[in-house]
Amino acid sequence: MTASDKDRPHIINLSRHLDCRGNLSVVEQSKDIPFDIARVYWIYDVPGGESREGHAYHTTQEFIIALSGSFNVLVDDLDSRRVFSLNRSYYGLYIPAGCWRELSDFSTNSVALVLASTPYDKDDYIFDYQSLSSIKR
Repeated sequence: MTASDKDRPHIINLSRHLDCRGNLSVVEQSKDIPFDIARVYWIYDVPGGESREGHAYHTTQEFIIALSGSFNVLVDDLDSRRVFSLNRSYYGLYIPAGCWRELSDFSTNSVALVLASTPYDKDDYIFDYQSLSSIKR
């Protein structure tokens, strides 16, 4: 992956420690993901097949993991639109600031874990897809 590719949405594989008693994966800030973690939240109890409203952030970077079940993440970084299918807990999707993202096609009982680079700030959200082109990178 080139330096410029690291600034684009991409899958990051996490370390896996396999054991007959159960497996373990780890995420370390600034080592496995390219930011310090300021906020952690999870999305759950989404009815099967449903979607979550799309948005982008001015400054927040995210790392999304499917802890349980599966879902898709559409990401638009103004250069391309891609759909990432998340269905394993040992990798996640890095989303830089300024990228539109929509979560969809949740399987029943899925759990999406989101690690964010900033505390919650309602002014950091971009809910209007058309205004994305005005974001300076």
